[in-house]
Amino acid sequence: MAENAIELEGVSKRYELGATVGGTLREVLQGLVGRRRRSAPREEVWSLRDVTFSVAEGERLGVIGRNGAGKSTLLKILSRITEPTEGVSRTRGRVGSLLEVGTGFHPELSGRENVYLNGVILGMTRAAVDARFDEIVAFSGVERFLDTPVKRYSSGMYLRLAFAVAAHLEPDVMVVDEVPAVGDADFQRRCLGKMEDVGSHGRTVVFVSHDMDAIARLCTRCVWLDAGSVVQIGDTDEVIDAYLAAAGGGGAGEAGTLAVPPEGLGRGAARLVGLRVLDARGRPTTALRREEPFDVEVRWRLSEPVPTFDVSVLVTNRRGVRLLDESWSDVVDAGRGEVGEHAVRFRVPPVLNVGTVAVGVWLGSRYETFFDEPTLLSLELEGSLDERPDRVVVLDDPRWTVVDDG
Repeated sequence: MAENAIELEGVSKRYELGATVGGTLREVLQGLVGRRRRSAPREEVWSLRDVTFSVAEGERLGVIGRNGAGKSTLLKILSRITEPTEGVSRTRGRVGSLLEVGTGFHPELSGRENVYLNGVILGMTRAAVDARFDEIVAFSGVERFLDTPVKRYSSGMYLRLAFAVAAHLEPDVMVVDEVPAVGDADFQRRCLGKMEDVGSHGRTVVFVSHDMDAIARLCTRCVWLDAGSVVQIGDTDEVIDAYLAAAGGGGAGEAGTLAVPPEGLGRGAARLVGLRVLDARGRPTTALRREEPFDVEVRWRLSEPVPTFDVSVLVTNRRGVRLLDESWSDVVDAGRGEVGEHAVRFRVPPVLNVGTVAVGVWLGSRYETFFDEPTLLSLELEGSLDERPDRVVVLDDPRWTVVDDG
């Protein structure tokens, strides 16, 4: 029986809002002075609460949940970047982490130097890194820039090299947080294929992603986190189905209407204050005929002017595959960025196949994201499958033309 590569027992993590984590000696001293002057206690936030589970050696575990669920904090604890406030976390063996683009890279060093630096961090000898070096470079595709300081790399180059290092230097546990999605489609496929290969060779993979299709393909088990706690852990398909059903319908008030708190959802200057799905006759609903269009109504509030403000409507299927991602700016040159409350409706044509889909919203500008949640309301599209359940779109007016070879 395989031993556990990861064990968590009652792990909790608390942060103090406004507290400085790390920093220079001057920042630390300023923080100490500030604490002496401050009479009121800091507000505390528990990013994780009593998390307990284990991961066997060679297992590929997915971690899912909404933004702010505690996923990234969990991976930082598994990677030994931070310690839990309560409980015990054991990660056996060398850990290769890719928690953000360029994790572990020194910006002033070249790509070549950073490959060897990461090898040293993982406890490998230079000879061991030499043996994998050509494979790392070939996978990353940054041969021409290998001796350039990585601070001059684009985010895509950073990503390719960072993933190549994390995947090829043979860590016992590989921890990946979403970043393969930053690359192009071909690179994403290669990343997932490499993680499958890592797992098939007896090494452990922990993968966080909003892409349910990638989680379902790669991971045999899955953990669903919400507000820092484990909601469900088990078979990947079962956990994904439960998560999407809850994420889509759990926040709804009346049918087809999202229940939004008075302060709205989001951060900064823009808050989502309303979301409705309306059938062809303008009635809020979560059950729609597949062959009819429907409207998604988005309402938001701006507390200050936001130049280039924009809104996107997202539609995903039960596996997290994004079927639609349409922005207001696609048809309007400049979004409504004035202070106040505003609303738009987006018409979804009857091109989606029968089944369950989730509607989400992105609010932001050319420079900043205020709100991004792909699964806010769950809809059921009803009708005939026409014996083709696997297709995700149904063309309303397909055109066929007979072309004779003669």
